Amino acid sequence: MTPDSEGTGRLWRSPEPRAGYDAVVVGSGGHGLATAYYLAAEHGMTDVAVLERSWLAGGNMARNTAIIRSNYLWPASAAIYEHALRLWEGLEEELGRDLHFSQRGVLNLAQSTHEVRESVRRVDADLLSGIDAEWLEPEQVAELVPILDTGPHVRHPVLGATYQPRAGIADHDLVAWAFAAEADRLGVDLIQDCEVTGFLRDGDRVTGVRTTRGDIEAPRVGLCAAGRTSRLAAELGLRLPLQSHPLQALVSQLLEPVLDTVVMSSATHVYVSQAPKGELVLGAGIDAYNGYGQRGSFRTVEEQVAAAVELYPVFAHADAVRTWAGIVDVTPDASPVIGTTPVEGVYLNCGWGTGGYKATPGAGQVFADTIARGRPHPLAEPFGLDRFVTGALVDEHGAAAVAH
Repeated sequence: MTPDSEGTGRLWRSPEPRAGYDAVVVGSGGHGLATAYYLAAEHGMTDVAVLERSWLAGGNMARNTAIIRSNYLWPASAAIYEHALRLWEGLEEELGRDLHFSQRGVLNLAQSTHEVRESVRRVDADLLSGIDAEWLEPEQVAELVPILDTGPHVRHPVLGATYQPRAGIADHDLVAWAFAAEADRLGVDLIQDCEVTGFLRDGDRVTGVRTTRGDIEAPRVGLCAAGRTSRLAAELGLRLPLQSHPLQALVSQLLEPVLDTVVMSSATHVYVSQAPKGELVLGAGIDAYNGYGQRGSFRTVEEQVAAAVELYPVFAHADAVRTWAGIVDVTPDASPVIGTTPVEGVYLNCGWGTGGYKATPGAGQVFADTIARGRPHPLAEPFGLDRFVTGALVDEHGAAAVAH
């Protein structure tokens, strides 16, 4: 990363909050930072503040497993995730920074006859949506991932897999810092240790936010607080269809390169990739209970490691170095909420569940357009709150895969 032009070594300023802005974005995760960047870069809105209750990008952005893909089932989902993937493909050039973006492909294993049927269906749907997708037979899976146990004796034998070659990973810290640095360069204020505790209102219209560092006026307020969005919305009298759950991951010691793609298993609830430095990054499904603690249960870790060792016997002697959890906000149809609200001046970007990171640039661009123009971006129209009233759900529980 490049230090600032003043030679301080900092990537962005640490300004004091001002009394008012044209827009305030609550939450400095990937979506919040990307939203602020695109507001400034594409809509000329530089009088913007990003408010973060803790440190910049220290929530889910710092805790995800960095997987990027767009192979979702329904056209509405495929469209917004594919939009994001295409932005990912040019993001290093746009932001002028190395993001360790690696299109190493993502495999979703099918380990039952039901999963085979659903996987083939998803491949066909993706091809109709213009997304690169392939169905691989077990022999092809074994050739692509030699360390994967594809024998018939395992608890859930590998019967095939979907494969998206353009999918991959990118370093989440580098992505956050790049968006932050560019937003700051364009004039956006990034304000840390500034928790939003309430809202300023004039009748049915929000005119700003109350924070631990004083009131800030703003005619537009975008909520990008992931698992805490429902708590903020409750301050406005909005009960959102969200449930917040811990989502766990862990990393191993550094190893020699053994896995050059991303492999996900819904049947055993584990997904694995190997980071550029050599550590294995293992993700699990969400913990069943609701909560806001950034830690998970021992049971999930135990099941996660057991599943990984069963699928990859070579991992049996690797040591786990650390575990952690993020807080994901899940909707009834496993699809996001992005758009306007019944409260004038408040916009929502939430409910991404475990799929938020992969949508980062696309969600940020779409949400910035929604805030700037005061109406849902065309890609966001299927994901409004009204779908929970009309019944026009975008059910992506299957394509979310391992709760991811």
